[in-house]
Amino acid sequence: MGRNSKTEHLIDYSNTIKKSNELSMAKLNQGLTLNQMQLLAYAIFSTQQNGKTEFRKYEFQDKFGIKDYKTDDAYEDSDKVSTLRFSTQDLENDKFSFTNVFSSIEYENGHFTFEWNKKMIPYILELKKKYVLTDLTITSNFKSGFSWILYDYLKAHYGYWHKEISKDALMNLFAVEDKKSYQKSTALFKNAVLNIAISEINEFTELEAWYTQTKIGNKITGFTLHWSTDKQVAGATDKQISLLREIHDEVERRMFDYLALENSKNRDMARTYIIRIKDIDRQVNETLTSKQANEFIQEEKELYGYLQDLLENDGQERDTSVYYNWLEED
Repeated sequence: MGRNSKTEHLIDYSNTIKKSNELSMAKLNQGLTLNQMQLLAYAIFSTQQNGKTEFRKYEFQDKFGIKDYKTDDAYEDSDKVSTLRFSTQDLENDKFSFTNVFSSIEYENGHFTFEWNKKMIPYILELKKKYVLTDLTITSNFKSGFSWILYDYLKAHYGYWHKEISKDALMNLFAVEDKKSYQKSTALFKNAVLNIAISEINEFTELEAWYTQTKIGNKITGFTLHWSTDKQVAGATDKQISLLREIHDEVERRMFDYLALENSKNRDMARTYIIRIKDIDRQVNETLTSKQANEFIQEEKELYGYLQDLLENDGQERDTSVYYNWLEED
């Protein structure tokens, strides 16, 4: 799934918050509603603006364009946010920790007061390197909490530009691992969760995100998340380049079969498909981006399928080797 919007996104530094990489990857947003994510973000924003974590309800509403936010809503959201914990783990070295994010949250007559656990302060104030910068004017456009979760995840993995993740781990990231309908139907999970997050990130943020799927047989077992910014584009992975080479080499191996088809019209079609595959092969180099590689892979698989159809129509057997799996993958 790719990006349609070509809008440029400029960071408004007066409306940004900073979080350490550890905090961004700690899944604090997991299980929160969008309004609860916004309340947590605004607590960080307030602290980083003037060192005081207190603000009026209307200021919070104005920042995120929330029109109807009653005291009952503030109570419910504060109750949930007050239970947040920050965890770190290094099980290989036999250690882990859990830290409560807030010591207290108070609300009176439209006035919020948050008190951070003192152990949390280094993760939001004493930041010198490896932190995530989030523009609240950008995230205020999100209509789905899934978008915020994925946006934080991608930003925290700065420098990667693509990341393989199993379906189970991705569902866990979005806190929907217990939803049986998503467990049974990956298509439903994609449409209701992943595609929404990808679409909003592409529409509203500085990132361009898309994904490819990993399969075992016909079952989708995971995804590779890809993303880029205007300044850096994700390069093609070794796996993508290898697949492009394999398809090209297999077509080369069966070249005589394609060009010896009895029907002249079919031979001309086969020649056209082969020429295009060779043209793609000439573009497979170190400057190829991951997104371009994915598009070439889809095109090559389609052309390879056409060539197999021509062989079958000519009375020859289709390829039943491992290469046939190319046509089954998405």
